Amino acid sequence: MYTFSSKLKTFSFVLMIVGILGIGYGFLTAPKDIHEVEAMLKAEEAEHHGSGHKAANGHEVNADEATHESHAEPIVVTTQSEKHVDSVAHDTTLAAKTVDHTEEAVESHAEVVANKAHDTNASAGHDDHKEHAEHVLHQLQNKPWAALYVACLFVMLISLGALAFYAIQQVAQAGWSPVLFRVMQGVTSYLLPGSIIFFVLLLCSGFHLNHLFVWMNDGVTEVGHENYDHMIAGKSGYLNFPFWIIRAILFLTVWNLYRYYSRKNCLAQDEANDNSFYKKNFKLSAAFLVFFIVSESIMSWDWIMSVDPHWFSTLFGWYVFASFFVSGITVIQMVTIYLKSKGYLENVNSSHIHDLSKFMFGISVFWTYLWFSQFMLIWYSNIPEEVTYFKTRIEHFNLPFFGAVFLNFIFPILLLINTDFKRVFWIIVMAGIIILFGHYVDFFNMIMPATVGDRWFIGIPEIASILFFVGLFIFVIFSALTKAPLVPKRNPFIEESKHFHY
Repeated sequence: MYTFSSKLKTFSFVLMIVGILGIGYGFLTAPKDIHEVEAMLKAEEAEHHGSGHKAANGHEVNADEATHESHAEPIVVTTQSEKHVDSVAHDTTLAAKTVDHTEEAVESHAEVVANKAHDTNASAGHDDHKEHAEHVLHQLQNKPWAALYVACLFVMLISLGALAFYAIQQVAQAGWSPVLFRVMQGVTSYLLPGSIIFFVLLLCSGFHLNHLFVWMNDGVTEVGHENYDHMIAGKSGYLNFPFWIIRAILFLTVWNLYRYYSRKNCLAQDEANDNSFYKKNFKLSAAFLVFFIVSESIMSWDWIMSVDPHWFSTLFGWYVFASFFVSGITVIQMVTIYLKSKGYLENVNSSHIHDLSKFMFGISVFWTYLWFSQFMLIWYSNIPEEVTYFKTRIEHFNLPFFGAVFLNFIFPILLLINTDFKRVFWIIVMAGIIILFGHYVDFFNMIMPATVGDRWFIGIPEIASILFFVGLFIFVIFSALTKAPLVPKRNPFIEESKHFHY
C-alpha cells in the first residue's frame, strides 16, 4: 500500500494556499467601474504620446518674441481734384463695409453650423471612447475569471485524458499495462472534484458573473437590440444557456459514473473467483469510448470554441483531444516515475516506461499534425470569419501562439526521439514538464484572445490559478493511491504485464 508522503502533502497544501491568495488578489485588483478604466486609458495615452508632445512643444512659436518693423506715417497733401476721388472712395468704402457685414453674418452662421458639427463629432467621439472603455473594462474584469477557467479546465481534462487512456487499455485487452492501472485510476480520481469546480464556473458564466461567453450577453439574439448579432442569433438553437448547461451536466455525469464503476469493478475483481468483473469493465469501457468520442467533440465546441462564436473548425474536437490526451498520458508517466523512485511499483520496468514515452512522443506528433492542418487550411482559404481566429492570435499572442509549437513538438521530438532516452527518468521528466507547460499554453491560446484580447499578460491570477489546481490535483490523486493496493491482483493479464519486456 502506498503512503502519502507528509512532505508531498504539505507541498500540495502550500500550492493551494498560495493559489487561493493569488486568485483572490486577482479579483480584488480587477477594475470595478468604467472610471478606473478611463483613468488607466488616459495614462496609457499620455505615456504613448508623451514624447510626441514634447517634440511638438519644442517647436512652438512665441508671438511676444517676434520682431516687427516700424513704418513712418507719410505726409499727405490733399488737392481739390483729390477731394472728388476721396468722395468716390468714401462711397466705395461704405459699400465694402456693407458687403463685409454681410460676409460677417454668413461667416457667423457658418461658425454656428461648424460648432454644432463639432459638438456632434465630439459627442460621437465621446460615445466611441466610452464604448471602448466599457470593452476594456469587460476584458480586465474577465482576466482573473479567464485565468481560473483555463487552469480549471486544463487540469480537469488531464484527468479525463487519463480516463480515456485507461478505457482504451481495457477495450484493447492490453497485456503490458495492467500493472499501471492503479496509477491511471489515481490520476482519474481528480475528475470528480475537478468537474464540480468547473461546473460552478460554468454556472457563473450563465448567471452573468463574467463575460467569458459573448453569446450569453443580453440582446445578442434580439432583432433591433443594440447587442444584436445575426451570426450568434443563427446559432441560438444550439448556443443557449439551458441546452448548454444540460449538455454539461450529461457529459460530466457520465464521465464520472464510468470512472466510479470501472474502478469499483477493478477492485472487485481482486476478490473475485472468476473474470466476471473484468468482462463487465470491458463492456462498460467499450460503451464509454463511444460516448466519449462524441461528447468530447461537443464539449470542445461548448466550453472552448464557443468563446469565439463567430469561428468554427471541423478539426477542433480532435485538436483539443490530442492536447489533453497527451497531457493525461504524461501525468501517468510522471506519477509512475515518482512512485518508482520511492520504492513502489516493483513490477514496473523500463519497458513500461518506454511504452508510455512512446505514447508521449507519438501523440505530440499527432497534435502537431492537427495544429498545422487546422492552421494551414484555414489560413490558405483566407475566409474572413475563419482567418480572424488566427489573425488575432498572431497579432496579439505571437509568442505563446508559435511558442506552443516549439514546446509541444520541437522539444518532445528532440528529447524523446531516441529509443534510449525514452527510458531515462530525468530526460522523461524534463520532457513531461515541457509538454504539460506547453499544453497549458495551448489552452491559454484557445481561451484568452476571445476573453481578454490584447490585455493579456502572465500575471498573478494566471500563476496562482495553475498553482491552486496543481496543488489540489496532487492532493487528490495521491490520496486516492493510498486507498487500494498498487497492483491489481486478479486481472487476467497481470502476469503478462509483470513480465512485459520490449
